[in-house]
Amino acid sequence: MKLTRRETLVGAAALGASACVTGPDPQAMSDAHPATGETLSRIAFGSCAKESKEQPVWEAINAAAPDLFIFLGDNIYADTRDPKVMADKYARLAAKPGFQKLRANTPVCAIWDDHDYGEDDAGADYPMKDESRRQFCDFWGESADSMRRTRDGIYAAHLFGPAGQRVQVILPDLRWNRTPVRKLDLGGKTYAVWQNEQRQANAAVPGPYERNPALDASMLGEPQWTWLAQQLRQPADVRVLASSLQVLADFAGWEGWINYARDHQRLFAAIREANAEGLVCISGDTHYAELSMLDLNTPYPIWDLTSSGLTEVWPVLPPNALRVGDALRENNFGLIDIDWSKRELNLQACDLKGEVRISRRVQLDTLIVA
Repeated sequence: MKLTRRETLVGAAALGASACVTGPDPQAMSDAHPATGETLSRIAFGSCAKESKEQPVWEAINAAAPDLFIFLGDNIYADTRDPKVMADKYARLAAKPGFQKLRANTPVCAIWDDHDYGEDDAGADYPMKDESRRQFCDFWGESADSMRRTRDGIYAAHLFGPAGQRVQVILPDLRWNRTPVRKLDLGGKTYAVWQNEQRQANAAVPGPYERNPALDASMLGEPQWTWLAQQLRQPADVRVLASSLQVLADFAGWEGWINYARDHQRLFAAIREANAEGLVCISGDTHYAELSMLDLNTPYPIWDLTSSGLTEVWPVLPPNALRVGDALRENNFGLIDIDWSKRELNLQACDLKGEVRISRRVQLDTLIVA
């Protein structure tokens, strides 16, 4: 009996078959992925899936039949320092029928954000991060010798497809090394109290954070920056920077790359220095979907398609001067369709029914370092 392309792909994942780019420096190698040799034409992604809730969104995602699904973080809401609680929440996600169907039919890759890392807005000082990493790697099927289990964070990169149709997926870890986020001065009040007072006064209610201009403030840490610079030099036709936090949104009230001034600028400089063409960003965290674009002091127009959440919806929409079109404040997932014949990407956010609510076509010849 002849296997379909998807059956072959999933069978390879089950057997752990893999291949990777080799080089003299192990840190420059792409991490092995079972689907490495497959050409990708449709990538789905999403974030923020509370395991205690029903998850009907998987029906539309599975119907979309992606070649790869990227989990962008908050894949569970562990919010704990108890390993058993974390394990129980992973078990609840594993028991979801739609999630089971996805894992049975579609290759996946994953990064974490704060809630599956362990605590709300947690960074380098989270005391349970080694155990959290162990559970993450076990749940997502990382091999015993995976570099994600031993280096300074679970960052990873994968290459898919042959030359001419090669897709690189880069998954930075924005938690393991992150220095503390800079908080607004609320006069000694908790954010909840201060926020309520602002609302009662009909005043603006920004998030609790502000931009940190310190040059030593970072989300990635130096070893990961060295690794990222090397990854951006790997040959690829399309690059997907899969960030757990928004890369472009210019409102610093909540967590995002914009809160770390040097990291934000350093990313664009690294893309330019590596001549890393064909890069688009995807991101999660926000509990709404939106598309952002920045073309000032960047190597080429940078796009960031945010998809969040699979189960969560935020009650208000923060400002974002870089937003293109309208935001989608409903449960949603993201899609990137790649038309290799036209050398075109279609960036999309879809609702629970699978209907496209945000869409933008981007030509690869516009993603070339000037």
